[in-house]
Amino acid sequence: MTEADILAAWHDHLAHARRRSPHTVRAYVATARRLLTALDEGPCDWAALAALDVAALRTQLAGRRATGIGQVSAARELSALKAFLAFARGQAGLPAAAPRLRGPRVKKGLPRPITPDEALHLTETVGEDATEPWIAARDMAVLLLLYGAGLRIGEALSLTPAILPMNDSMVITGKGGRQRLVALLPVVRAAIERYAALTPWPLPRTEPLFRGAKGGPLAPGMIRRVMARARTLLGLPPSATPHALRHSFATHLLGAGADLRSLQELLGHASLSSTQIYTRVDAARLLEVYRGAHPRA
Repeated sequence: MTEADILAAWHDHLAHARRRSPHTVRAYVATARRLLTALDEGPCDWAALAALDVAALRTQLAGRRATGIGQVSAARELSALKAFLAFARGQAGLPAAAPRLRGPRVKKGLPRPITPDEALHLTETVGEDATEPWIAARDMAVLLLLYGAGLRIGEALSLTPAILPMNDSMVITGKGGRQRLVALLPVVRAAIERYAALTPWPLPRTEPLFRGAKGGPLAPGMIRRVMARARTLLGLPPSATPHALRHSFATHLLGAGADLRSLQELLGHASLSSTQIYTRVDAARLLEVYRGAHPRA
């Protein structure tokens, strides 16, 4: 068995059996490739990988830490290594359990939402900064899907023209293949329909809805660059990223009285604990207002 065979099997398992996002698949395959490169002096098969122990994990992780990666990246690297070795044990006919090793402590920070006015100004600014009217309409439609419907950027860019003509809701397939019903505000529907009317590219129902300047699928990096230019023009902090629009969607709904279970469904979270972080965001915002306004704060 070659290294390429192992990586191909790992890729297929992540992409099809586990239905992980393309970003996660790339990251986990890259981690497996680094491990196999470090082990290139020994046999390259499932049995050899299944025999790796905690010491091998520590050595691999120490090598990555020596390159300067931080706590968060190290924790993700360890998670990917454990998943890969568990998969290798399963392929070798053993119980699919990875070596037990505690990862580095990672302090979880709160999401940093932006205000409703800032979100709307961002969508307007990306339109003003675009080189073509259809590109302006495209960028505005994507950002409104993130803020107005709470989509992840990958979910927005995976949409196809099959959603046209627009209704007041649509079904989104998110992480882990979980499906959820997403409500579409009139302003979001109008933005998507305007883009579809202006784009110079044909829109077959099975192809990506959002296209790049040369007609290919729109890359997430392009939206991040568009957002970076817009936040610079508006004087917003670096935390105002495309994903911050999704955080803002959740925070503003919670502040308006949405309950956690409904918010969990709208965001597509697998567990309520992922949604509960937004209660801390809202509490932090209230505390900030209190400290700024109360005479004895």
